[in-house]
Formats: sequence, C-alpha cells, structure tokens
Amino acid sequence: MTRLSVNVNKIATLRNARGGQEPNVVEAAKRIQAFGADGITVHPRPDARHITYQDVHDLREVVHTEFNVEGYPSDDFVKLVCDAKPEQVTLVPDPPHVLTSNAGWTVTDHADLLKNVLAVFKAEGIRTSLFIETDEAQIHAAAAVGAERIELYTESFAVQHAAIGKAASQPFAQAAIWAHEAGLGVNAGHDLNLQNLRDFAESVPHLAEVSIGHALIADALYLGMSNAVAQYRACLTPRA
Repeated sequence: MTRLSVNVNKIATLRNARGGQEPNVVEAAKRIQAFGADGITVHPRPDARHITYQDVHDLREVVHTEFNVEGYPSDDFVKLVCDAKPEQVTLVPDPPHVLTSNAGWTVTDHADLLKNVLAVFKAEGIRTSLFIETDEAQIHAAAAVGAERIELYTESFAVQHAAIGKAASQPFAQAAIWAHEAGLGVNAGHDLNLQNLRDFAESVPHLAEVSIGHALIADALYLGMSNAVAQYRACLTPRA
C-alpha cells in the first residue's frame, strides 16, 4: 500500500496568523499519526511564514513514523536537516519568494549542486528525494547525481484530471516506470485530493508515498482530522 505523509505546513500557517502556539503543530502531528498517517512532512522556508526551523526540531521529537523535510538546499537548510536527521529529505527548487512549490528540478542544470548536497545527506543516513516532473532525461539525471527517490510534481495531473479523469495519470505512470528502471523509488505530491487521489494511485506503478497537505487540512475543517486521514488512506487502499 502506498504510504500517506501529511504535510502540516498549513497548521503552522494558521498558528502564525494569530501568534502563540494554537493550533499546536506538535500536537497535530501526534494526532495525525495516531489517526493512521504513515508520516509527517514539513517544508520550512527562509521567511518562516509557516513551519519554522524550531518546529522541525520539536517535531523530530514526536514523529515516530517517517519524518520528511522538504526545501531548497541552502547552507542553512542543509545544516537543519543534518541536525534533525529526518528519515527523508526532499529537495525542491523553489526560491524564497514563491508561495508554493511550482516546478520540478531541471537536474541537468544543477547537477554539481545536487550531487554534492545529496552526498552530504547520504553520509548522514538520510534518504534523499528530488522534486521532479515527468521528463525522462531529468529522471535519469536524478539517478546519476545520487538521489534515492523522486517526488513527482502532480499539479498538471490534478488540472488535467478535472477534465479527462484517470487518463491524466498516463505521463506519471510512464515516469514511474522510468524511475523504477533507473533504481529510484517513487513519491508524489501537489494538489492531490479526495477527488483524484484514487485514480492516481491505481494508475501509477511503484508508488511508495504521497505527500498531501493543503487539501487534507482543508478537508479536515469539514470532516474532522481523523476522518480526513482515514478517507485519504482509503484512496490508497487497493480495491478488493
């Protein structure tokens, strides 16, 4: 079964809007795991507009499933990850000013940077993943620089799914095959939700993990967190 990692950035956004500690990111992560999630994802950004570096350290104390830290490999980020030692680090090519991740790596243009940083994380025993699109050359380049997994950037799937349904997954299924053949594990994330997740999971082979934040947290406002986690996990459960 594909694993569900819940991104708790939006919980931190809500906390920061008011100040103080409510809603409490650490307590939320503990409950999300208790409700059945397989991991917790965070994406600290330089302006600390949601998850802070201190949150990463605090969460490390309570995440007993899989801790996945996403971000651009600046010197400060690399140090944070090496200190916190999450189970997985996902490198994302977003500059500081962007609202959310909106592109995958062009690995061939950043090969030296990525190769060096991935080697640092590998030496620390941290599994590495690169946020990437469905381009075959970039997938092979990810393997060449030493990544262990890729995370497929799924915004285009979500947009196309609204129009053509399950057929929108075809490029991602092919990308997953290329990745598997190159020795890479396959993760996915961005704009996956209750309307499209099952179609994606049923169509894309070798899918190890999905990372879902905004949609799941939004659904939790209507459904409750325990029910939202259960419904997303149900989308990942193979049909009998």
